[in-house]
Amino acid sequence: MHILVTNDDGISAPGLLALAAAMRPLGKVTVLAPDHNWSASGHVKTMNRPLRVFDAQLSDGSPALASDGAPSDCVALALLGVVPEPVDLVVSGINPNANIGYDVTYSGTVTAAMEAVIAGVPGIAVSLDSPDGFVGTLDFSGAGRAAQVVARQVIRYGLPAGVLLNVNVPYLPFERFRGFAVTRHGMRVYRDALDARKDPRGRPYYWIGGEHPTGIPEDGTDFGAMKAGYVSVTPLHLDLTAYGAIESLRQWEW
Repeated sequence: MHILVTNDDGISAPGLLALAAAMRPLGKVTVLAPDHNWSASGHVKTMNRPLRVFDAQLSDGSPALASDGAPSDCVALALLGVVPEPVDLVVSGINPNANIGYDVTYSGTVTAAMEAVIAGVPGIAVSLDSPDGFVGTLDFSGAGRAAQVVARQVIRYGLPAGVLLNVNVPYLPFERFRGFAVTRHGMRVYRDALDARKDPRGRPYYWIGGEHPTGIPEDGTDFGAMKAGYVSVTPLHLDLTAYGAIESLRQWEW
């Protein structure tokens, strides 16, 4: 297996190192990640400027590649030939915060895996539900082991065409996980707030901030499973058609 590892937190992020280490027992690992943080960047395709790729190192000294593009750019670059050897699996993460519900439309972690699926390569996105306001060094070991389990299953069973896996891991030691749960999207509750300020010349500018988002812990959902101590595995596809609304719209007087 040839596994491409990327993220949206940048080449120096500890979650990237943990994910690369977790993938190495499964095959050859190539790391191509952004040179800086792209959190909440969404699905980006850079077309109005050249993209650069350069040699880098992870903090354990292992070789890597970094790019000034977005996470999805990194995947596209690798699959289009910057990485000469064909890639069998793309794994993105480990993001230090959960990506559940509507988060997947914002998340660079998840959209990197989406870019893989667009190119016909299986994709996995891995995120850790670290505690709100955590200060200190996060422990990615449990999430790394969870990512390895999921990747092994994908290698063994494969994924349907056009499907990626969005994996969200509770902040617990691996031995304390209650298991792996296949889930659906849950409801993310955002608590955004607008912070309006003025610069020294009196011109307004704005920050979008607010409290950390929460969610509704319903049974069978990503948020519910994660909060109950399970590793949530949600299959996603890029067909956003609201099939239930098609017939209703056909009744309109077009």
